Amino acid sequence: MPERAEVLAVVQQWVQKAENDLKTATYTLQLKEECPTDTVCFHAQQCIEKYLKAVLVYNGVDFPRTHNLSVLIVLLPQPSCLSLTTAEQERLADYATTTRYPGDYEPIPVGEARQAVRLARRTRRELRKLLPKEILQKLSRPKTKRGSRA
Repeated sequence: MPERAEVLAVVQQWVQKAENDLKTATYTLQLKEECPTDTVCFHAQQCIEKYLKAVLVYNGVDFPRTHNLSVLIVLLPQPSCLSLTTAEQERLADYATTTRYPGDYEPIPVGEARQAVRLARRTRRELRKLLPKEILQKLSRPKTKRGSRA
């Protein structure tokens, strides 16, 4: 069994990646009419997926390589802690797969991209409640170089 410190380090890495996805989605939305909405939606989905994986790692639950949020949600120790509907989960799954490649899909309106980011933020809040505060506090501290002034 891995040491607690090792597990926490991996959880922290998943959380950091999730936070980066949310930042990317949020900042990309600011492009307004130039906004690549498929990119925003992809990163919103990735934020949720990576937070789910962080919680699973923290709880010692093995999970398959998948973008399917429904598969990951049923593995949660408390799957009922999430308010994502089945329809929301299915739409988010499309953002991770179908819309990422050329083909038969409709362009995503900016309003829908905003909704995807709202879903990511809501789910993020719900999943962070299942993680240790020490991980979340480490991420919220500003990083400064040694000897520099903050």
